[in-house]
Amino acid sequence: MRHVQGLERLCAAETDYLNIEKLTGLLLKDLRDCHFSIYGQSPQQLLAQLDLASDGLFYEQFDKRIDLTLHGKIACKDSPPLTYSLQGEHLAISGRCSILPQVCGVDLYLNHYDEETGEVRQNFSIQVKQLHRQLYPQPSPATSGIPR
Repeated sequence: MRHVQGLERLCAAETDYLNIEKLTGLLLKDLRDCHFSIYGQSPQQLLAQLDLASDGLFYEQFDKRIDLTLHGKIACKDSPPLTYSLQGEHLAISGRCSILPQVCGVDLYLNHYDEETGEVRQNFSIQVKQLHRQLYPQPSPATSGIPR
């Protein structure tokens, strides 16, 4: 399950309502020097540290999605990769990962994790619409006072 932290802190300086385009601008600025960490059995067991590729930050306007391309070297091969963390200046996203496709409870498949060469290249997507809904949740019909 993917966990998002720091979204409110990222937007704290903004006094007006943030539409998706303004939120995207803040996210792109926050993620331009991000780091992606892959962990093993515990958060203390760092397996790989990835950096953003030089052209690795892209906003897909139609889908309202930020795509990141990250790369780096595998530092430790003592454990299979189990969790990840993406850390921007304020925003942090973490979750479970695997090098095996279609594993239950995993939200990120590490498709270019090559222990033989020691290289990792990973694509990662952030759905801006979901983050926007997290900032501005829609009231449910039962709590909004509007008759059904």
